[in-house]
Amino acid sequence: MIWKEIRENAYCEITPAIMALKEQWEKENYIDPQLYKDYNVKRGLRNEDGRGVLTGLTRVAEIQSYTVTEDEHIRPADGVLYYRGIDCREVVRGSESRGRYAFEETAYLLLFGQLPDQAQLDAFCDQLASYRTLPTNFFRDIIMKAPPQDLMNTMQRAVLTLACYDDKPNDIGLENVLRQSLQLLSNMPVLAIYAYQAWRYTQGESLFIHVPQPELSTAENFLRMLREDRSYTELEARVLDVALVLHADHGGGNNSTFTNHVVTSSGTDTYSAIAAAMASLKGPRHGGANSKVMAMMSDIKAHVPDWRSQEQVADYLTRILDKEAFDGSGLIYGLGHAVYTRSDPRCEVFRYYVKRLAAEKGRDLDLALYENVEREGKRLLTARQGREAISTNIDFYSGLVYEMLGLPQELYTPLFAVARISGWSAHRMEELSGGGKLIRPRYECVEGKRPYIPMEER
Repeated sequence: MIWKEIRENAYCEITPAIMALKEQWEKENYIDPQLYKDYNVKRGLRNEDGRGVLTGLTRVAEIQSYTVTEDEHIRPADGVLYYRGIDCREVVRGSESRGRYAFEETAYLLLFGQLPDQAQLDAFCDQLASYRTLPTNFFRDIIMKAPPQDLMNTMQRAVLTLACYDDKPNDIGLENVLRQSLQLLSNMPVLAIYAYQAWRYTQGESLFIHVPQPELSTAENFLRMLREDRSYTELEARVLDVALVLHADHGGGNNSTFTNHVVTSSGTDTYSAIAAAMASLKGPRHGGANSKVMAMMSDIKAHVPDWRSQEQVADYLTRILDKEAFDGSGLIYGLGHAVYTRSDPRCEVFRYYVKRLAAEKGRDLDLALYENVEREGKRLLTARQGREAISTNIDFYSGLVYEMLGLPQELYTPLFAVARISGWSAHRMEELSGGGKLIRPRYECVEGKRPYIPMEER
């Protein structure tokens, strides 16, 4: 009777039968939180001191965010993000000083372990440009076929469908995986923009599709394909390029990269591994954090009359912390980080470009509000939590940057994927070349034993 009722109702409707099954599930599946302590479960794969459980080795990227004393006490420290042993900030500075965009250079560094010389970089960019074309009618048949409600889902479907156009989709030899990785690295910005344009069309907007230009960088092509008039300033492209560099990788332990490692260890194909990583990135606890910051800032703007007033901002932030305002979570989004203690190096880089872009766009008042919230929020959190330091993470400012660039919020997480696929690809090749084992952690079953009961006795 239950299943007949489910079949006869609309596909997305929550029926009374579903609610009854949900209540049954809750009754039979509760696990006492105390059991996690009793079994010494590393929830979130983290030790009690907050550090992640060591599950693998990598040469791709490293995060340094604290120092450890002789008695194993963690001391806050300024954060550093290394790409193949090189401070990511140096990559940004070195490229801008020579008038180059840095994302392609960063992708080369992550994939191959060394900075390219000019000839190697030119050849790499030419290779990416040659792949920056989707199969014939792909946009019409795949992206437009099922109207997108969430761009990440549409992009995942597109990535999986690209396997159908590959003559060797399941070949996990490194040369074939490298070829697939470079193709997906080239295709990801095109998929993001085309998915967005298709979504706009479902909202009653005009549909326009611009073909990427081979001579342009990833950042330039992204802005050119997004905008109807295909125009952008040098600073806009520069800031977007820096955003891509800073999001390209974050070590092997972040959720989507670890997902990529886990799925890759099964021996599956590149398209499935990348789609799985994208599924992880889509989650609001991972790739969607800057959207929460934007929502919070919109709420603050609506309730604080004077954005420059420290007292007014502090009073409203206190209400947020007391769960009396905004979403009731008691969180100031963008302040504090799971890894960084004193500072997030990516935010420190971004802060410089935020100021430049705000000046160009006439958004100094918005920037003043962000700086006020950052300063007062950290002061309040430090007083309440008694912590030695609280870092401002990159998500705090990235949403403001994307807004000033005219990027719609629907594209924030897809843009993250455009950058992070370079790191995912590097980690996938590393797992295939040196992993060698199916990743399989242990779960303890806490269900009691019981006999089977015949149907007539239930």
